[in-house]
Amino acid sequence: MRALFFSLLAAVTLASVGNAQSPMPVVVPAMTPATTTAKSPATADSAPGSTQAALKVLQAMKAANEEILKQQAATLLKLDEIEKAANEIRIYTKRS
Repeated sequence: MRALFFSLLAAVTLASVGNAQSPMPVVVPAMTPATTTAKSPATADSAPGSTQAALKVLQAMKAANEEILKQQAATLLKLDEIEKAANEIRIYTKRS
């Protein structure tokens, strides 16, 4: 019985090793040097329009974040109330 068990175990082990996949080679592309360009004064002067647009987007994001923070604060208050109620229930059930 032992010989049969060990021979089956050896056969299963060899079959699983035989079907194992070889690892795929990992190809990493070469890093190219970053190119830096200096902005000319002419492009710096034309940027206020895009700066204003970026400012408006940031203000909208700030308002959205403040709204989310208010919602989270309200949720935390509700969770605190639920926790207090659960603690009271535990106290009352222990007394009974």
